[in-house]
Amino acid sequence: MSAEFVAVIGGGPAGLLAAQRLAEGGLKVRVYEAQATVGRKFLVAGHGGFNLSNAEDAEPFAGRYGAEETRFRALLTYFSPDDLRAWAADLGIATFVGTSGRIFPVAAHKPADLLRAWLGRLRELGVEINTRRRWMGFDGANGLRLRDETSGQETTLEPAATVLALGGASWAKTGSDGAWVPLLREIDVPVAPFAPANCGAEVAWSEFFKQKVGRAPLKNISLRVNDGPPLRGEAMLTEYGIEGTPVYALTPQLRTALATGPATLFLNTKPDLPPETLLARLRQRRNSASLPDFLRKALGLGAPVPTLLREAAPAVATYPPEALAELLAAVPLPVSGLRPLDEAISTAGGIPFSEVDEHLQLRQRPGTYVAGEMLDWEAPTGGYLLQGCFSTGAWAARGILVRLS
Repeated sequence: MSAEFVAVIGGGPAGLLAAQRLAEGGLKVRVYEAQATVGRKFLVAGHGGFNLSNAEDAEPFAGRYGAEETRFRALLTYFSPDDLRAWAADLGIATFVGTSGRIFPVAAHKPADLLRAWLGRLRELGVEINTRRRWMGFDGANGLRLRDETSGQETTLEPAATVLALGGASWAKTGSDGAWVPLLREIDVPVAPFAPANCGAEVAWSEFFKQKVGRAPLKNISLRVNDGPPLRGEAMLTEYGIEGTPVYALTPQLRTALATGPATLFLNTKPDLPPETLLARLRQRRNSASLPDFLRKALGLGAPVPTLLREAAPAVATYPPEALAELLAAVPLPVSGLRPLDEAISTAGGIPFSEVDEHLQLRQRPGTYVAGEMLDWEAPTGGYLLQGCFSTGAWAARGILVRLS
């Protein structure tokens, strides 16, 4: 087939933004998606709160990408949260900054509204979207093999350049299943094993605890892994363990700790209360007062905290004030593992950045670029994940425009 087009493999945020930028640059673009529709993971992610990005300052924002901070500082400069908001506004989707700094579309706009407007813009730009087309690997120096999932027929394309944006390996039902890994390894591109990121932590609760508590929120708390720094937020106790924003943000530390030995989450039930104030209040307890009643009246700690304290320290009702203060500030939650990969919001692992050049072009295959969660990076929830996908997609498109010009 003619080489006068660019192929984008994958119809998620990274791939679709790359397609838009390429088309705006005057190139003919064809998107190939294995699922029946594009943007499936984008829509699913929107169900939990349509968090597009974050208004955090540039330096701490880049720091959210851990080991790839330097790389993402450049990516975020090229396509920033402000650029993302301007892009959404150009599609008719107004956004606002929430109290937590997260960026959302205004209430009138749902995920499907943005996707619908986006696809309309892509059609205006002449982008050709082909669904039920599964990428089957490379063919020669420039070719791509694709299979029609409806007919089973295979074809070979010869694009001028290719963007691979097939996602990581979480939420397989949306098409993000990591099935592309062997296809990269066939051309000697190493792929770091996938691991769950932004997921819940498993704690082996007693049967009593599971029946008594089940699923219950913990508000205004902080969590830390072993001796690490604490993170503030809200969490949810579940039958399998604990989940929530601070737990998700701590999954890199939990993975590291679990790889070498035991990992413990320490829960501070009153992070805003100075230790001396906490101890002074605990010393006011009378012998006749039950611990649950006392904690509720003196500290505002109702269910499920008393049951959680009993789970961690069965003799807690007899603790002197000093020991109880220590426990309330650091309730130990022994973590036995992380939730399965397919339950994770995102994944760590993928193609190392050492395998791509400064334009996100594969060193082993010139003309092929990688964007989104196929690359080995991770970030916490709060808008950083989607922003990372958008920014890598824009940057890969830039590399192709430079190459083909």
